[in-house]
Amino acid sequence: MLDSIKINEKDNVEVALVATKTVPAGHKRALVDIKQGEKVIKYGNPIGVATCDIKAGDWIHTHNLKTGLGDLLEYTYEPEVTPMKMHASSTFMGYKRPNGKVGIRNEVWIIPTVGCVSDIAKIIERQSQELIKGSVEGIHTFTHPYGCSQLGEDHLNTQKALAGLVNHPNAGAVLVLGLGCENNTIESFKEVIGEYDENRVKFVICQEYEDEVAKALEVMTQLVEYASTFTREEVPASELVIGLKCGGSDGFSGITANPLVGAVSDKLISEGGTTILTEVPEMFGAETLLMKRCINEEVFDKTVSLINNFKNYFIKHDQVVYENPSPGNKKGGISTLEDKSLGCTQKGGLAPVVDVLTYGQSVCEKGLNLLQAPGNDLVASTALSVSGAHIVLFTTGRGTPFGAPVPTVKISSNNELFAKKKNWIDFNAGQLLLGKEMKEVSEEFYAFILDLASGKIQSKTEQHGIRDLAIFKDGVTL
Repeated sequence: MLDSIKINEKDNVEVALVATKTVPAGHKRALVDIKQGEKVIKYGNPIGVATCDIKAGDWIHTHNLKTGLGDLLEYTYEPEVTPMKMHASSTFMGYKRPNGKVGIRNEVWIIPTVGCVSDIAKIIERQSQELIKGSVEGIHTFTHPYGCSQLGEDHLNTQKALAGLVNHPNAGAVLVLGLGCENNTIESFKEVIGEYDENRVKFVICQEYEDEVAKALEVMTQLVEYASTFTREEVPASELVIGLKCGGSDGFSGITANPLVGAVSDKLISEGGTTILTEVPEMFGAETLLMKRCINEEVFDKTVSLINNFKNYFIKHDQVVYENPSPGNKKGGISTLEDKSLGCTQKGGLAPVVDVLTYGQSVCEKGLNLLQAPGNDLVASTALSVSGAHIVLFTTGRGTPFGAPVPTVKISSNNELFAKKKNWIDFNAGQLLLGKEMKEVSEEFYAFILDLASGKIQSKTEQHGIRDLAIFKDGVTL
C-alpha cells in the first residue's frame, strides 16, 4: 500500500493514505510551496484558496484553506460531450409489469396519505405478514408526518413523493391508506398518481369504516393475491435505474468509492441503463464540469436553473450557500465544498448528462440524469427512490445504517470501515487502496448489483428491515 496518492497530474497536493505525526490519513499534504491567496488544486481543479503561506509537506485543511466560491454565477454553454461507447446489455432476473416497467422486488406496499394514519398502517403491516404467499417478497409500509397542514409546494411535494412510491415497479401491489379529512384526500391524490391498475392499487379511507384494520386486511388479501401472479424473468440491464448518493464522506471517498460508483454508472449506461445523480448543494464547485457534459443547450439551461435555484433556496432562508462540508466530512479530510463536490460528482462517471429532473419527477430518459434534491442522506435517497431508482448506491467513509424505500447498497471508501461495520457495509471500495485495479473491482461490483437486482442477495438495509421515507419540506406548517 502506498503512503500517499496524487490524484491528478495538475494537483499541488497529495492525499495521505497512512497517518503521520503531522497529517491524518485521508487529509491533504502540500506538494509544493503555496502562497497566500493561491489556489489549492486537487482532482485537477481548485478546491479553495490558501489563507496563509503553505510550505511543501505541510498539512492543508480548514486552518489554512477557504472556499473560493461565490453565490449566484453566470454560466456559458461550452460543451465537452463524449458519447458513450455502447455495449451489449447484461441481464438480470426481474419482474415485468403490465405497464412496461420492470421491478427488482415484488413487494406489497402500504402508503399512508397522511401522518395521522401512520400507526394504523404499521398495524396493518404487522397483521398482513401472514398473508405473504408465492412470489411476494414482503409487505412494507412507509410512514411520514405529512399530508395535511401543508401549503403550496410542500403539499405538492408530499403528493409527488407518495405518488412516486405508488407507481414504483418494486411494488407488485399497493394499498393507499387515507384518513378522510386530510388535505391530501384520496380524490386529489389520485390526480397526482395518474393512471393506475385497479387490481394493483386499492384505497381505504379509515373514517368510512367501523373497523378500518379489518377492512384493510380484506383489501390486502386481494393485493397479495394479485402480486403473487408475478414471477422473475430474464430482462436486460438496460431496464435498471440506479440512484447515486454519498454521505459521511472522508478523504478517501473521492479516490475509491465515488470513482468506483462512477465506473459502474458508466458501465450501466453503456449497456443502455439509467443512473440518477442528486445532492445539488454538493455539486456547487463542480457544476461546470457537469454543465460541459450536457447533451444540448436545453439540458444545460435546466442544469443552470437546478444550481441557481438551489442557491436561491439557501439565500431565501438567510443561510450561507457554502455552509458545507459537515463536521464528519472535515474530520475525514474534506476541507471545503469544492473539495467535497469534486469528489462527490465522480459518482456520475463520465457519461453525458441527458436530463434534469425536478423533485418528484419520474425519470424518462435513459443515461445520466441530475435530480433536484438536497444533500441530506434520507431526503435525497427518498427522492431517488421516488424518481424511479430500483437501487440506491451509497458511498461512505464513516458509515451509516439508514435505508431508502428501495435497496440501499453501502460502499465503504476505506478498509477500516468495512472491517468494523460489516453489519452496515455491503461492498468495500477500500480494496482499491491495496493495489487492486479499478477494472477488476468495478466488474466485481457490477456483478454484485446484478445479483442484488435478481434477488439472489439482499442489501444490509433489507436484511435489517430498514426503510426510511423522508419527504422534502421547505415552507409553513399550519
